[in-house]
Amino acid sequence: MSDTTTTAVGEGNASAKAPVDPRDAYVLVVEDNLQNLVLVARLLAFLGVRRYEWKASGWQVLEFADTMPRVDLVLMDIHLPYEDGYDALRKLRSDSRFKDTRVVAVTADANPASMEKARQAGFDGFLGKPIDPDKFPDQIRHILHGEQVWDLGY
Repeated sequence: MSDTTTTAVGEGNASAKAPVDPRDAYVLVVEDNLQNLVLVARLLAFLGVRRYEWKASGWQVLEFADTMPRVDLVLMDIHLPYEDGYDALRKLRSDSRFKDTRVVAVTADANPASMEKARQAGFDGFLGKPIDPDKFPDQIRHILHGEQVWDLGY
């Protein structure tokens, strides 16, 4: 595998995260593009995820996440209105309830520098857009099983 595709599976602190069956997962999708949300929602449903919530901006994502029974995975767009994905990640990580929650950057700004910035910021993975519908379900399955996925999408 090259550095521009899936580069890390099972790295970092992911081993401390207990595996979650997709059918039991609670997923928060933070995405401001409705077409991208629809694609992600369909692919999550295909994977067996029955419980997901959607937030269209990074603004008050912590407060929104706090209304969910639990959050096993956050799929976070980076370029969001009001507060970007980095700001939202910092707020989530500052709350003890979400400090170990899997948070994966999902962005059209898919290049090695952006991936490294996401890694340094504390994301647990990186998925470049456009999302590959053939790879996405397996990527999410790996992430829910405690592995990290870093994929520029090309």
